[in-house]
Amino acid sequence: MKKLLISLVVLIMLGGVYFAGYAPGITYRLLPGYFADPDRLWQEDPFSEAKITEASLPETMVEQRQVRQQKSNPEVETQILFGDTHVHTTNSSDAFMFSLPLMHGAEGAFPPGYACDYARFISQLDFYFLTDHAESYEPERWRDAIESVRLCNSQADSESPDLMAFMGWEWTQVGGTAETHYGHHNVLFKGYGPGELPARPIAAIVDKISFAARNENSKLPEALQLLMPRHRDYLASFNTLIEKMAATPDCPAGIPSSDLPENCYEAVATPGELYSKLDEWGLDTIVIPHGSTWGWYTPPNASWEHQLTIDDLDPEKSNLIEVYSGHGNSEQYRTFRARLFDENGHPYCPEPQDNYLPMCWQAGEIIRQRCEQEGNTEVVCEQRATDARQNAAEVDGPTGQLTVPGATTEDWLDAGQARDVFLPALNYRPGKSVQAGLALRKFTEDDQELRFKWGMIGSTDTHSARAGHGFKQIERLNFTDGNGPRSEFWENLQLPPADEPVSVSIAAEDIDPVAKGLRARDFERVGSFLSLGGLAAVHVSERSRDGLWDAMKRREVYATSGARILLWFDLLQEDGHKPMGSEVEQKQAPKFRVKAVGSFKQLPGCPDYVVDKLEARRLEKMAHGECYNPSDERHRIDRIEVVRIRPQNHSEEPLDNLIEDQWKVFQCEDSGTGCVVEFEDPEFSKAQRDAVYYVRAIEEATPTVNGANLRTGVNDAGKLTTNPCYGSYKSPAEDDCLAPQGARAWSSPIFVNYAGKERK
Repeated sequence: MKKLLISLVVLIMLGGVYFAGYAPGITYRLLPGYFADPDRLWQEDPFSEAKITEASLPETMVEQRQVRQQKSNPEVETQILFGDTHVHTTNSSDAFMFSLPLMHGAEGAFPPGYACDYARFISQLDFYFLTDHAESYEPERWRDAIESVRLCNSQADSESPDLMAFMGWEWTQVGGTAETHYGHHNVLFKGYGPGELPARPIAAIVDKISFAARNENSKLPEALQLLMPRHRDYLASFNTLIEKMAATPDCPAGIPSSDLPENCYEAVATPGELYSKLDEWGLDTIVIPHGSTWGWYTPPNASWEHQLTIDDLDPEKSNLIEVYSGHGNSEQYRTFRARLFDENGHPYCPEPQDNYLPMCWQAGEIIRQRCEQEGNTEVVCEQRATDARQNAAEVDGPTGQLTVPGATTEDWLDAGQARDVFLPALNYRPGKSVQAGLALRKFTEDDQELRFKWGMIGSTDTHSARAGHGFKQIERLNFTDGNGPRSEFWENLQLPPADEPVSVSIAAEDIDPVAKGLRARDFERVGSFLSLGGLAAVHVSERSRDGLWDAMKRREVYATSGARILLWFDLLQEDGHKPMGSEVEQKQAPKFRVKAVGSFKQLPGCPDYVVDKLEARRLEKMAHGECYNPSDERHRIDRIEVVRIRPQNHSEEPLDNLIEDQWKVFQCEDSGTGCVVEFEDPEFSKAQRDAVYYVRAIEEATPTVNGANLRTGVNDAGKLTTNPCYGSYKSPAEDDCLAPQGARAWSSPIFVNYAGKERK
C-alpha cells in the first residue's frame, strides 16, 4: 500500500511537471497538434510592463536621410518623413488571437514596446502611431500603451528626433447593412502627456460578428491548455485579457466624455457621434477611414453616400484617408457591383464582366455543376442555379458564400475580386473606394456643399507591432497578417464542420453566421490578399512633432505601397506653386509638375549599428535577420499616371463618367535619378466645373508578396483556375507567393475649384 501511495504521488508530481510545460521536449511529441518550439516563443508575458531598447540611431543616420533626399531634389527646402499611422500590437484581441501557438506563423506576444524597437531599428521609420482596437482596450492596456510611447520618445533627441512615437486607437465599426456601415477609422493625437489624450479610447458599437466580444464567451476553452501544456500560460493570458475586457463596466449614458469615470468602456454608433465625443475633450484630432473596400466585413452595396451628411462629416478631423495597407488597395472605382436592385428595390445578381465575377453568379455555377453531376435535367439545374444566384444576392452582409453548402476555396475561383486593380482588397467594394468618395458631392437645402476632401496616406495595418514592414518583400507568413490554423488538427478544432456539398442552395434567412464562426468569412481566401503594407509619407518644413502634425493637417502627404519612393506634385502658378493637398480657386487652365524618385534597392541583412544595439533574441524575433538596409542604387520609375475626377454637380449625376483613370500616362526614361513631367488641363476652363487631380508614380516591376493574389490561370481545357496562397498550413511556410508588381506612390489630390460661382 505504501509503495502504491508513493507511486501515485510520483505520478501526480510528474503529471504536474508535464502539464505545466516543464517536462523534456521529446515527451510532448505524443500530443496531437505538437510542433517544435526551440526558441520558446510564447514564454514572454504579453502583459509585462512596457519595455523598449534604451538606445537610439546614430545621429549620422538621421542626417543621411535628409542629405540623400536633398540630392534627389535640391530645389525644395522641405524634407519627407516616412511613417506608419496604423500599428496593432497584441493589446488588440484579434492580434493576440493571431499570435496564439495554434496559428501558423505565430510567434508569441508583440506588446507595444516592440513597435518602438521595430520602427526605430528594423524599419527605421521617422514616426509611427499606435492604433490598437478601442473595442479591445481595458484601462491597464491603455496606460501600458501610453507608457510605451513615452519611453520610446524619451530615447529620441528632442531637437532632431530619430523617431517620433504617437498615440491613437482604431474605431472598428461594422454595420450589418450598407446603410448602417461606416467602417474602420483610426483616431490620432499629437500629444501623449497628461491632458493631451482622452482618458480612454472611444470604441464602436460592434456588429454581432467579432473576433473577441467583451464577454466570457470569447475565452478559449481551458482544454486547450491540456493539449498545449508548454504554452498553457500564454493561452491563459488570452483569457485574462478577455476577463479584463468583460470586467470593464460600460460608461453611463448622457454624460460628456470628459466627465466620465476613467475606468469605463465608452462606445458610439456613428462617425458623427465619435466626432461629438472627441469635441468634448477639446483636443486636436485626425480621424482616418481605412480598408473601405475590404469586403471581408463590408456589406455588398456599401458606399460613401450615406456618410456624406452634416452629422457625419467633419472636414477638420477627417481630412485624410488610408488608400493602401497590408490589407489591400482601396483606391480605384469600378462599375461592377456584388449585386444590383430592380425598380422595386429587390436585389438580383448581375452578370459577370471581364474584370469581375460576382460571387452570387458563381454560387449559381457551383450549384449547377453539382446538379448536373447528379444526373438531373438541364431545366432542373438551370432553375437551381437561378435560385442560388438569388439566394446569394439577398444576403445583406459579407456572408453570401454560406448560401452554397460545403463550397471550397477552389470552387469560388476568383469570384468577388477586382481583377484589374493593383493588389486589391478582398471582395472589392468599389462604392467605398477613395475615387468614389472624391467624386461624390451633395448640397443641403440651404445650398451648403458637402464633399470629402481627403489627402492620401498608406500604412501597414500590421498586427505584430512591425511598423513599416514593407521594405523587403520577404517572410509572407510571419510579416503579413495572413495566418491560419497551424495544422489540420487545429483547423478541425477551430472551425465547425463543413456542410455537405449538396446541389441546392440555402436561403438567406436560413443562414446563421454566428454558428459558422470563421466559416462565415472568407477566412481561407483572405490569405491571398494580405501584403506587407504601405507607408505614410509627409512633407515637413521641420523634423518635429509640430512639423509632422501640421503637414498632416494640411494634407501635404502621400501614400506608398511600402517602398520609400520620393514624390512631389505641385500646381504651378505665377506667384509660385501649391503642393499636393492644396485647394485653390481659379478660372485658367491648371498646370502641374510631378517629380518622382525611386526607392533604394536593399542590401541583405541588418546594418551593424542595429545588430550592436538590439538584444539578439529580440532582433531575431522581430526581424528574422532582415532590416531596412539601403544601398546607393535606386529602383527606376517606370511611369507616372494622372487621375482626374470631376465631382458631381448634382447628387443624381452618375460617377461612371466623372472618374478618369488613367487620364494621362507618362512613360519615364529614368536613369536612376528619377522622372519629371509637366502637364496641364485646357478643358478645365471650357468645362467650368471643379476638378480633382492626383498622380501615381510606379516603379519598375519587382517580385512582390501575394503579387498575383489568387494566382488565377487557365488550364488546358480553357477553364479558369486558382492557386490560392493560404495563410494556414495548406501553403508552405517558405512560399512567399511572389509575383511581379511595380511598387507605387499615390499623391494627395490637388483640389482645383472653378472660380466665379458662389460658395458657402
